[in-house]
Amino acid sequence: QVQLVESGGGLVQPGGSLRLSCATSGLIFSTSELSWYRQAPGKLRELVAGITKDGTSNYADVVQGRFAISRDNAKRTVYLQMNNLKPEDTAVYFCRADGSQYGRSLVRSYWGQGTQVTISS
Repeated sequence: QVQLVESGGGLVQPGGSLRLSCATSGLIFSTSELSWYRQAPGKLRELVAGITKDGTSNYADVVQGRFAISRDNAKRTVYLQMNNLKPEDTAVYFCRADGSQYGRSLVRSYWGQGTQVTISS
């Protein structure tokens, strides 16, 4: 069974930083594509950043230059470093993995339960 568990959310002041982590299990992590999404109240879930199995990253325009996604294949964990946070970054942040379970060839998407990030003074 695949599990994704996010952590690292919290309340910070504008201009502050947070580092989100998403620990995975049951997934062939090294060949999985990983991404972070967020959903603010009343809004659709949106892609924040993604990283390929080869380490190539991409970002939404609104976070480019402030956020950095990374992966540690040995720890089976994906990270999102968020700097210079703004009130509009307030949302529930979800990690997503597109990959296969051990022993299976089917590629599908898996989601974590989300972690709340609140930016407020």
